[in-house]
Amino acid sequence: MSGFGGTIGPTWRESTPWWPPEPRPPVGAPNVVVIVLDDVGYAQLGCYGSDIDTPNTDRLAAGGVRLANFHTTSLCSPTRACLLTGRNHHANGMGRIADLALGYPGYSGRIPRANGFLPEILAGAGYLPVAVGKWHLTPEDETHMAAPRQSWPCGRGFQRWYGFHGGETHQFVPALFQDNHAVRPPRSPEEGYHLSEDLADRAIRYLGDLRSAEPDHPFLLYFATGACHSPHHAPAAWIDRYAGQFDGGWDDWRERTFARQVAMGLIPPGTRLSPRPPWVPAWEDLHPEDRRVAARFMECFAGFLSHADAQIGRVLSTIEAMGEWDDTLVVLISDNGASAEGGATGSINDVRIWNGDPAGRKELRARIGELGTPVAHNNYPWGWTMAGNTPFRRWKREVHQGGIADPCIVHWPAGIAARGEIRPQFAHAIDVLPTVLELTGVGAPSEVGGIVQSPIEGTSFAYLLDDPAAPERHTTQYFEMFGSRGLYHEGWKAVTFKPLGHMYGDGIDPDAPFDEDRWELYRVASDRSECDDVAADHPDVLERLIGLWWEEAERHQVLPLDN
Repeated sequence: MSGFGGTIGPTWRESTPWWPPEPRPPVGAPNVVVIVLDDVGYAQLGCYGSDIDTPNTDRLAAGGVRLANFHTTSLCSPTRACLLTGRNHHANGMGRIADLALGYPGYSGRIPRANGFLPEILAGAGYLPVAVGKWHLTPEDETHMAAPRQSWPCGRGFQRWYGFHGGETHQFVPALFQDNHAVRPPRSPEEGYHLSEDLADRAIRYLGDLRSAEPDHPFLLYFATGACHSPHHAPAAWIDRYAGQFDGGWDDWRERTFARQVAMGLIPPGTRLSPRPPWVPAWEDLHPEDRRVAARFMECFAGFLSHADAQIGRVLSTIEAMGEWDDTLVVLISDNGASAEGGATGSINDVRIWNGDPAGRKELRARIGELGTPVAHNNYPWGWTMAGNTPFRRWKREVHQGGIADPCIVHWPAGIAARGEIRPQFAHAIDVLPTVLELTGVGAPSEVGGIVQSPIEGTSFAYLLDDPAAPERHTTQYFEMFGSRGLYHEGWKAVTFKPLGHMYGDGIDPDAPFDEDRWELYRVASDRSECDDVAADHPDVLERLIGLWWEEAERHQVLPLDN
């Protein structure tokens, strides 16, 4: 028997039994909690300038480090693939969401086994990994009961999973799964059920299960909320606490949030608030009844976020009650910028928007009381999207800063000395896995499950957690989503927008050839909000960055371009 460490004789009298040693984590390795919020923009958490109550998230920020220059892919499945593998989204076959797979390597919707997942790596070092919440890393045609389970959470290293497939689910009547089978919600909406509370209940239960059997092994908890993806559902009391708070509108909210961000030091001195785009109406130009509807949409979102924050707090309080708070590394991110999928006036049923029949203003006024309840699929108007991404331009699904600049908080009392500090260095979702490996002391394996591993493409940002002045190490990063493209390089960013349609395309023809796209250039080291396009002043820099983008595209399976 290959690898057997005992001896085998004719009988047991001449033989010595042997068992392979169980994997043990490095001495002092912390528990790891990775929290993924959904569609939460850069400016929507209290610790990033918002006036929405997020005390538990803010507590993490006050006790740890906020990354002010953290980036994602601008869409959920691609970012989650980056986060859990340390490889870029196209290298994971996740150039789009898993539901929109195409027959090309960068868009297959199937993450290669050569790109090992964080739970697979940590489990091999003695960790106990469990997942709760949104997955969205399985092709849509493999999410049914007759499907193979290799791409489900328990097929990629997690011992347990409770959550949902796909990009979203109803928050009062979700489509739920446990491990490898579908299950019903434990209660009805009439009995007070809400998904965020259920996910927290299950996370707490899983932690109790682990500790009742394995008191010494560290755990990995992947906690991915449905919040704040549409539908923006929350218990009525949580929505009602925001009654009237957003009556001043998105323009005023944005100005006040920007002022708080400047005071916090989140953005570089001299950064300007990006202008309101022409397709977003000024708040003062709305009819008073439409302002009331728009404000109610935002009250629903705020209640949804605060309620989710409270459930995160319940999970964190459980870890604290277990006596393991100081020895737990928490990384909290959002997967992309705020979403504009609610359209110009907001949506009460997103499927109607997809089919070209959105609810009009008259209908929204009549149905305002349904927002946030089980009978609506509500998503706020894109004026609030713009505000949620303050001070940046554009939003989810696009690679200007509003789509890719996101919150990231790192908290570990026993391992990080910084308290409430902010870091300006560039970082990306692919950097989280190597950072966790460095902080836990777990080396990246050459093989996972007998499969030789591809190189990890992220750069650990552990170096900056205790050194705010440390030179930036992640100096080049490409972006691409639905044909919109960007490249960050040493404080510069080249970016071009490709519309999906004519809804908010700046008059750009979505069918125009890609070589006709106009590239912009920004010195984002000082102009983080992309207000001053200096392409005409630095054509040599722009040409070099465009060339670098094509090199990165070839290397990471980005081609062929398709919007």
